[in-house]
Amino acid sequence: MNIDWAALGSVFGVSLVATVALVGLFTLGIVGLAKRESASARGATGSVALARTGAYTCFVLCVTAVAYGIYLIVA
Repeated sequence: MNIDWAALGSVFGVSLVATVALVGLFTLGIVGLAKRESASARGATGSVALARTGAYTCFVLCVTAVAYGIYLIVA
């Protein structure tokens, strides 16, 4: 059995970067929702809309990345 260590390292690196990026995006979405709650408590309507839009954008990017990963596995 012959293991291609360079390919294994490449797959590990890409997986690590993708995982950190997805967790970061999801975290930004959660923070955006928390900012929305605190902004709505203060009564700032512009900040509420911006925080909600940013949070939903992060969640959509997460779903898109996961769907693309499933597409790559299935195809």
